[in-house]
Amino acid sequence: MIRAELGRFIDSIAGSNMRILTRALTLVAVTVQISCGSGSGVGTTTDDPPGTVADCTTNWQARCAEASAYWLSADTIAWSGGSADSAFTLHASPDASLNPGGSGPVGGEVLALTLDPAGLPPPALEKFPHLAGHRALKLDASVQARVPQLLKGQLAVSVSDATGNLLDATGLQLPGVLDELFTYEGPLGVSFEAGVPMFRLWAPTARRVTLQVFDTADAAAAAVTLVLEERPGTGVWEANGEPGWLSKYYLYSVDVYVPATGRIETNSVTDPYSVSLAADSARSQIVDLADPSLMPAGWETLTKPEIASAADISIYELHVRDYSIADASVPQANRGTFSAFTFTDSNGFRHLRALADAGLTHLHLLPAFDFATVPERLGDQRQPDRAELNSLPPDSSGQQALIEAIKEEDGFNWGYDPWHYTVPEGSFAVNPDGASRILEFRGMVKALNEAGLNVVMDVVYNHTSQSGQAQKSVLDKIVPGYYQRLNAAGTVETSTCCANTATEHAMMEKLMIDSVLTWARGYKVDGFRFDLMGHHSKANMLRLRAALDALTLAGDGVDGKRIYLYGEGWNFGEVADNARFEQATQANMAGTGIGTFFDRLRDGARGGTPFIDPREQGFINGLGYDPNAWEAANGDDDLAELRRTSDWIRVGLSGGLADYRFENALGDIVAGADIDYLGAPAGYTAQPFEQITYVAAHDNETLFDVIQVKSPANANMAARVRMQNLANSLVVLSQGVPFLHAGQDLLRSKSMDRDSFNSGDWFNELDWTLASSGWGRGLPVAEKNADKWPLMRPLLADPALVPRQADREFARAMLRELLQIRGSSGLFRLGDAEQIKARLSFHNTGPDQLPGLIVMSLEDPDGSIDPLWSDIVVLFNANDEALNFQWPAGSESFVLHPVQAASLDSSVRTARFDLAGRRFMVPARTTAVFVSPR
Repeated sequence: MIRAELGRFIDSIAGSNMRILTRALTLVAVTVQISCGSGSGVGTTTDDPPGTVADCTTNWQARCAEASAYWLSADTIAWSGGSADSAFTLHASPDASLNPGGSGPVGGEVLALTLDPAGLPPPALEKFPHLAGHRALKLDASVQARVPQLLKGQLAVSVSDATGNLLDATGLQLPGVLDELFTYEGPLGVSFEAGVPMFRLWAPTARRVTLQVFDTADAAAAAVTLVLEERPGTGVWEANGEPGWLSKYYLYSVDVYVPATGRIETNSVTDPYSVSLAADSARSQIVDLADPSLMPAGWETLTKPEIASAADISIYELHVRDYSIADASVPQANRGTFSAFTFTDSNGFRHLRALADAGLTHLHLLPAFDFATVPERLGDQRQPDRAELNSLPPDSSGQQALIEAIKEEDGFNWGYDPWHYTVPEGSFAVNPDGASRILEFRGMVKALNEAGLNVVMDVVYNHTSQSGQAQKSVLDKIVPGYYQRLNAAGTVETSTCCANTATEHAMMEKLMIDSVLTWARGYKVDGFRFDLMGHHSKANMLRLRAALDALTLAGDGVDGKRIYLYGEGWNFGEVADNARFEQATQANMAGTGIGTFFDRLRDGARGGTPFIDPREQGFINGLGYDPNAWEAANGDDDLAELRRTSDWIRVGLSGGLADYRFENALGDIVAGADIDYLGAPAGYTAQPFEQITYVAAHDNETLFDVIQVKSPANANMAARVRMQNLANSLVVLSQGVPFLHAGQDLLRSKSMDRDSFNSGDWFNELDWTLASSGWGRGLPVAEKNADKWPLMRPLLADPALVPRQADREFARAMLRELLQIRGSSGLFRLGDAEQIKARLSFHNTGPDQLPGLIVMSLEDPDGSIDPLWSDIVVLFNANDEALNFQWPAGSESFVLHPVQAASLDSSVRTARFDLAGRRFMVPARTTAVFVSPR
């Protein structure tokens, strides 16, 4: 029942950023270019509130707290105000003394603007499509040479009628002209030349920049203060340091006009290009990433795990703290840190190594850069009383109350709230002060690589944790109004639930690309997952791809072409439907080689979407053949719905290809793009490795929790475990890139928490001993889940729904077997769309299909892909009973795949092919893989 009225609700906004909404609401900074109030000169503090609006008494003054005009280039300002016979004026005040009087901005310099009847030129509209219809206001040629200096002060535009009566006035947004005049391609941050640090800061609107150098992380006063010089035409302020400054700490002091306060402020701020920090990001540190003392032994000769092509990749998503915080086999001081991964005989590492041995290729780490929400010093963190947590019943609200009381001060957060993009997170380091975190991060990468696992970083360049003059704002304190994406009133956009960045601006894109290249070169990271990638442009991602491709082993120590990129290609917010640029969304990324998360298979397998009733069933848990009570009461032709959504799964199994053709539920031969998914094409990729195939991730409920909610009440635990295994088989045996949530092989539960970003270790930690799965740890946090508590409480209280350790051991073994099967034949990893079209077929399709059974075949008659088997047939039987499936007449014979013939699963070992009757016989809730030996 995917109801038509749902339309195409964007499922992933549940993605990484709903988790920080509460915090984000306090972070929005208004970006204005003319302030109501006194307008008095230079400020001396960095936290003054915006000016009041007490004297905004006339109609035009209602807009005096906005910045709705756009300075696009040295000669052009765009504004929607006025008419063809109006008079337009630019007001400029170098000392921020403009004051909005009753007749318009008072003070400063007045410069006439000329209305261009031709409107905005095509290049401007190409870069700023959302400004179509704005008027083009031209500056006199004699003024254009002065523009760089004008940009350092307070600015406003006004419009009057033919008789001189003021009609409107507003401030200006500056990114367009800053990009035209000051786009800079050279190095920023601290670089070393013959051992001497060179400091460079891009701040084209700053009036003065000084550098403060501190001997230690907590020195009370600067040891040295150095004035930087601005290099003409670049917007870059720079200065040479001293050789003895290595490992010292520093801050910039930036004198800059801040529209949000209407004053020239002196902002003390860290370096946006920091590579090392003091604890809690209090100061940047002068560090050379090429320093051998910051490299673990063997770092420079580290050999990467071999990956023949992107089609061979498989991914396991893991949070750094979750991995070891509860692992008693890791020393106490190292739990929850990067260094925990270097204890290669720990329970957790043995688990990861076993996955790698089975065929897993990549470990995806949730944000491991410097984020804003966790106290980095262990002594500053609070933890709930474990004994009290353990004493409470499984359906109690007491656990979440204890977590809620200290959630802002504990050591846990997912980390999707960036502070400094290019520094390892301090709370994940044994010592958060200084460069130790660099060594620890590199040690982690080395240990994982040596175990056969490549490392992926989850990166969040689509927003910052704060903006404006807020305490944890960095970028906006240096170039106010540039790095953040603004709306038509000049206010920071927050559709990502934090202060959105604008990577369509040249220097924000540069910061993103420079940061990724630093992680690639300096930390040998093997892949990057982009949070809310649809808020970046396709051009951003292609330029990044090209920059990575240019990295070589000889010149950079890494082969950039093997670095995989993927992300959330969701389409929503102020950039939706390509409103500001061609977005990096699912359909737009076809043909780029960059992956996007494929929600179609997820929803077909699990049932429903994350935003409707959680009891709505899908392929794996009973839709159409074993209804739960809710489905029985609310279902609407569930068999037809099962057939329809099974086509979503088939599209996913074929790599999400837009042009792969098969028989749909109605009996028509159609392409993947012709299958409807909530109003969008189900198939959209051009190549299979552009599809990230998944049924669970850190967002939303875990797969096991979904199964607990959706299963019919009479389904015992053994049946539920088989549902989990069936879902995993759809992911692992699909074409494309399989993606698994950590613990998906262990029946991991978060007690049905749909958004555990700040739910503490209690709801998030992993137990590699398999003594616990996380089920029954109390009702999840009220903020995100209270409306579902009446549904959750009886489930959590039911002792029959508690999985045993043997259940978890069984699920663990089944996932490893699936990975072994995937790795056993290149037919499961076809890296080319044409090969898939030629070799992959679906059976049991159309209106007369056996419900709850998907049959996929892969063929290689000439032996060019698989030297052992000419044909493979996979039968996904979700039904609660065994099925026979008639195979077309032919001479080939099939045997159970060797891995399954020796499987720990006694049920799958009974699957067989009856040659005489040409029938496959598959047990209930089982995926059986048959091969035809040559």
